Amino acid sequence: MSETANFDKLAGSYRWLEAFTFGPALQHCRLTYLARMANARRALVLGDGDGRFTAALLRASPNITLDAIDSSAAMLAALQRRAGKNANRVRTTQADARTWQPGPEKTSQEKYDLIATHFFLDCLSSDEAAALAAKLHSAAAPGALWAISEFHIPDTRFGRVIAAPLVAALYRAFGLLTGLTTRRLPAYHGPIQAAGFRLAARRERLRGLLAAELWHAPDAKPLP
Repeated sequence: MSETANFDKLAGSYRWLEAFTFGPALQHCRLTYLARMANARRALVLGDGDGRFTAALLRASPNITLDAIDSSAAMLAALQRRAGKNANRVRTTQADARTWQPGPEKTSQEKYDLIATHFFLDCLSSDEAAALAAKLHSAAAPGALWAISEFHIPDTRFGRVIAAPLVAALYRAFGLLTGLTTRRLPAYHGPIQAAGFRLAARRERLRGLLAAELWHAPDAKPLP
């Protein structure tokens, strides 16, 4: 396992860097299925950066409590500030998601009925994404939703000429800024399916460069 990347120095500028490069597209992608999450009661949010998705989720779901996991203390502090008056419903844990373990869960009511990883899996290798998917399935309640936003390289001319070089440039930039060693998008669909989740919905943006997905636990009805 590679060393943990350090995103602390980006905490104050992350929103503006994102806006400069992609405008509102990444946040729109994160919020694609927000209405489908409104009935969740216990959420796990991994690597939400400065917490814009978390803040929106808390506003949309007045009964939700959530665990926010991030390796960056500065990002977690930004997330708590952005949660504002809803910060009392957030429990933060500074940890590398690759080694983090959910607490012992005794009943389905104590497990997570919502998991969110927005532009986070791209920091992992394919093997690491597979291990994480198996771990998350063990912590998911029956019918749990897993919301994913990720970069994607479509199998088109746009994908080859524009998306692939752009994603490679982003990896190089984040490697320089944070020490991230990952250099390619993980192949996560197969591992997530193998872990026991099923794809319920998918929507692409920017000609397929961005993808928002909603997965749910098998053999159980997803939340309405």
